[in-house]
Amino acid sequence: MGTLYLVRHGQASFGTEDYDRLSDLGARQSAALGSSWEAGGAVFTDAIAGGMVRHAQTAIAAIDASGLGEEDADPSLPGYDVDPRWNEYDHLGIATAFDPTAMTKSSKEFQAALNEAIKAWRAGQGNFSEPYAAFRERVMAGFESAVQIARQKGRRVLVFTSGGPIAMITSQLITGSDEAFQKLNDVIVNSSVTTVMVGGTGPRILTFNDHGHLPAGDVTFR
Repeated sequence: MGTLYLVRHGQASFGTEDYDRLSDLGARQSAALGSSWEAGGAVFTDAIAGGMVRHAQTAIAAIDASGLGEEDADPSLPGYDVDPRWNEYDHLGIATAFDPTAMTKSSKEFQAALNEAIKAWRAGQGNFSEPYAAFRERVMAGFESAVQIARQKGRRVLVFTSGGPIAMITSQLITGSDEAFQKLNDVIVNSSVTTVMVGGTGPRILTFNDHGHLPAGDVTFR
């Protein structure tokens, strides 16, 4: 039996010219996660990250804070592999396709506009760079590749990704479909961990959205 640990990136830089990088809080959230691994004596055998800057920054901050990247700590985990199938959907493009003024709104107003746009995206309406069905297929393909690694006895695989892929996978494992995708996507905390056990009966959710490493004041959803 092996285990997958799906890590959502730390808080990104909403409202700036470059969203795809961690905010100061996002860097702190990621380091707090790594420190919790060090305190708990966590051991991982593999690490994967999506191809986005915020995924790389989260992986580096968490691994550095955990000490797992040190040569004498765990030579089997010197870094991480990049797999763009773990990338987020184009939430900025989707939101602005539905509402061209979305990026001028507050975070709360933007979320409301995005949720409405996601409904249209999932229904196949509008002209989006990546159709919803294509997003679902690539995420589940990336997940299956990671599952194959975790099937090997004793493998503990870190995956640094975004809320959308985690919500998609969790919905599929719990409901057998993507019906819960949007509801789950709304509540995934930055730098949280969702744990998937991989055994003889296939992958199963063990924990969802664990963010116990964060003080209450550092909990963010966007």
